[in-house]
Amino acid sequence: MKVDYLRLIRIKQWLKNVFVFLPIFFAGKILDLNLLLNSIIAFFSFSFIASSIYIINDYTDIEKDRMHPEKKNRPLAAGKIPVNHAIIVFLFLFFSSYFLGYLTHSWGVILIISVYFLMNLAYSFKLKQIAIVDVVIISLGFLLRIYMGGFATNLPISVWAILVTFFLALVMALGKRRGELINVQLTGETRKALDGYNLQFIDIAITMVSTCFVVCYIMYTLDPVIKTNFHYYIVYTSLFAVIGILRYLQLTFVYTKTESPTKVLYKDLFLQIDLAIWIVMIFILKYLN
Repeated sequence: MKVDYLRLIRIKQWLKNVFVFLPIFFAGKILDLNLLLNSIIAFFSFSFIASSIYIINDYTDIEKDRMHPEKKNRPLAAGKIPVNHAIIVFLFLFFSSYFLGYLTHSWGVILIISVYFLMNLAYSFKLKQIAIVDVVIISLGFLLRIYMGGFATNLPISVWAILVTFFLALVMALGKRRGELINVQLTGETRKALDGYNLQFIDIAITMVSTCFVVCYIMYTLDPVIKTNFHYYIVYTSLFAVIGILRYLQLTFVYTKTESPTKVLYKDLFLQIDLAIWIVMIFILKYLN
């Protein structure tokens, strides 16, 4: 039963919320306990509001999920958790998110929570049915995660970092849509959100956005301010950024395993090793230089 509730709030999706820690990590302040505590509070605050949205999504899509080969096993669709219990969990997560946000003493954090909730509420009921808008909203969600961390710690965020995050998130969102289209071809079941997509369009879009990601990341490493804050050698981290995006493209185009980007990161050892090396390089250049 407890596992069902963890699945209801999609705790595995909290992995996405580590983006909240990027401002403190790249500012070299990860060892500042006060700022780290604020980042941790912001992480849970964002995770709670995101989970509350997942519950709304599951409730609004309960009938559709019952017809989906995988989503039919979700707690609400499978009837493992009563709707009234889900509502109680939703209310707890919603108000706890704002309470934790208040503890950061930043009105910017409260604003981010509100914007994220309202944006995703609109996404759940209407915007997810509009092609391109749906993936853009998913990508904006990652930007809000970074701003959440920035407001919680009062640390600046590079414009290049914002662009890199947006394009990376957009690549993953488009990869997910591609995986869904492949699934439609196999099962014959479709939904309105996919009406504005086909494989040719998504393949071109993923290629274009991946290029934007690589260019922006390289520009980020070549920024004089970034080189001063880190080290000239930060440009070499581009190698692992490129390798990582190539692996994701391989999983997308060759193995068609990107319907769920989070599952890919949990399961793909190649990506895990590449990401670990990238993190270690950044840590060495920022904290041990």
